[in-house]
Amino acid sequence: MRVMFWSPVFWPRIGGVQNVAARLLPALRERGHEFLVITEQDGVPLPEEDEYQGIPILRLSPWSGRIESVLETRERVSRLKRSFRPDLVHTSGVSAGDFFQLTTRSACLAPWLVTLHGGWPAPRTALVKRTLSAADWVTGCSRAMLEDGRRLVPTLRRRSCVIYNALEEPSVLPLPLPFDPPRLLYLGRLAPEKRVDLVLDLLNALGPRHSSVRLDIAGDGAERESLELQAARAGLMDRVRFLGWVSPADVPALINSSTLAVLPSEQEGFGLAALEAAAMGRPVVATRSGGLPEVVEDGRTGILVDGLDAALLATAVGWLLDRPESARAMGEAARARALKVFRWTDCVDAYAALYECLATREGRRSSEEEHG
Repeated sequence: MRVMFWSPVFWPRIGGVQNVAARLLPALRERGHEFLVITEQDGVPLPEEDEYQGIPILRLSPWSGRIESVLETRERVSRLKRSFRPDLVHTSGVSAGDFFQLTTRSACLAPWLVTLHGGWPAPRTALVKRTLSAADWVTGCSRAMLEDGRRLVPTLRRRSCVIYNALEEPSVLPLPLPFDPPRLLYLGRLAPEKRVDLVLDLLNALGPRHSSVRLDIAGDGAERESLELQAARAGLMDRVRFLGWVSPADVPALINSSTLAVLPSEQEGFGLAALEAAAMGRPVVATRSGGLPEVVEDGRTGILVDGLDAALLATAVGWLLDRPESARAMGEAARARALKVFRWTDCVDAYAALYECLATREGRRSSEEEHG
């Protein structure tokens, strides 16, 4: 089956959505599917034509507000559809680029699958509503994410489902949680909605009792410079390490060096970093935001905090640090649940089955139309 996979961001850009796609597509290719990835130039320009593990990638140049630029991009997408002749179009996440899928559907009548990974800004709500209304099927990476779409387009309840993000079982075994000294870990993009500033604030909020606690911030993004400045002004640079981007292959070892993970995001479609920490037997302290409560079971595999408050996060972290046995038990429960509920093979199987179902249904519909 030929699949046109459209994603606003893709390898080598970093982030949870990109990491999932970078593993999902090769796994589905092993099932016999052929992919063409369409993505958008973002930040530092990358080659227009590229490939990832043998999968061709085409990066569209940013379209300006000029009508000529929009029409040119739309025509190019139409030509791509006519030449590649996909059996399925799979859009990963919603973006302004959905306009081009909506306005070029006549170039290729393949079924359209949309996966919801994260939220959307208010000015884009009308476009997202059109996208979800036009899609043949919609998946959400969490129940919370799918419910956001269903509230916007109630008819989605008849043509949507949840397919959780997932991870392969780590190739290394978890090490015991270190408490001498304790080490906190933030893992993810350094973006405003991730509220990494609260992780820095909680260090001081822990007070003198936990002055030995150290913090690793693993990730990169637009907020790095301001976070480093915040840490310096708060006198925390001797307790905080800014590690930058960490290769996915090195993430399990990094988590192994931590006591627990802290994820204070105000907007989280799923929480892949929380799952990565859980798979390595680490309890997670997180905000009750988006899909995080589906990854972190409050009081069993970690602690969920209501509201974006450094003092509340510090209270939860301090509770775990004062109770090493409880922290260890939560970490063990987190790993057991991660390996049972969020199995990689289940995720791949679910998408493979959905691809076949949508393509078969469209093929049957076309045959019926052809023969009257």
